[in-house]
Amino acid sequence: MTDAPAELVHLDVADAVATITLDSPHNRNALSRQLITELTGHLSTADAADDVRVVVLKSSGRVFCSGADLAAAATTPMQEGARAIVALQRQIVALSKPVVVVVEGAARAGGIGIVAAADVAIVAEDATFALTEVKLGLTPAVISLTVLPRMTSRGAALTALGGEVFTGAQAVEHGLATLAVPAADLQAKVDEVAGQIATGAAQGLRETKQLLGADLLAHIDAKGEELVELSARLFGSDEAREAMTAFLTRKKG
Repeated sequence: MTDAPAELVHLDVADAVATITLDSPHNRNALSRQLITELTGHLSTADAADDVRVVVLKSSGRVFCSGADLAAAATTPMQEGARAIVALQRQIVALSKPVVVVVEGAARAGGIGIVAAADVAIVAEDATFALTEVKLGLTPAVISLTVLPRMTSRGAALTALGGEVFTGAQAVEHGLATLAVPAADLQAKVDEVAGQIATGAAQGLRETKQLLGADLLAHIDAKGEELVELSARLFGSDEAREAMTAFLTRKKG
């Protein structure tokens, strides 16, 4: 009998703040089935806890999340992985507690979808983001559900069509992030903002979050399955397969 895999996501609660930490450094916090299962479980636990007013979502290392688990993509139906990412974004938007996401280092692909789904995104000024799908013959299909409503149309066009890296400071300009601060000040700013939110009354926070997220939730429900199918179709194309094979070969080289 093999040992169960170590926990990849941790939950700690203190002073009305539930801190959920992604801790899967071996694959840069890729959205594996185990990581998504644990993350959604901890989000549900925090949502149901009477002593929690706000959820802080962060990573243990500098990489926040590298996106879909491409290593598992070969053995998992594309629709299944895409639906799981849609469901995760929806859960964050629908949660009754405000979610503050923290990015110190890198966020890519599905990780950017999580950032966009959160109510508040606090990032290091030199954190890095990139919508690289265009270079792989893909499009940021399922993460567009949250990313496009957050970003300015000009910012989205520049980053999604160019596929280049942009900084935390630029993420604020583009509407993806809320605040960018020097990396050394990141934890203090997160503590300050989470502490301010935690002073809200439970009903006030719940009803205000629902008010703010209603249109986004409706958009996810209306377009989610269509974008899952688009994602799967592009992933399965010859052009994307060739581009991804070349990309993975370069990474190993």
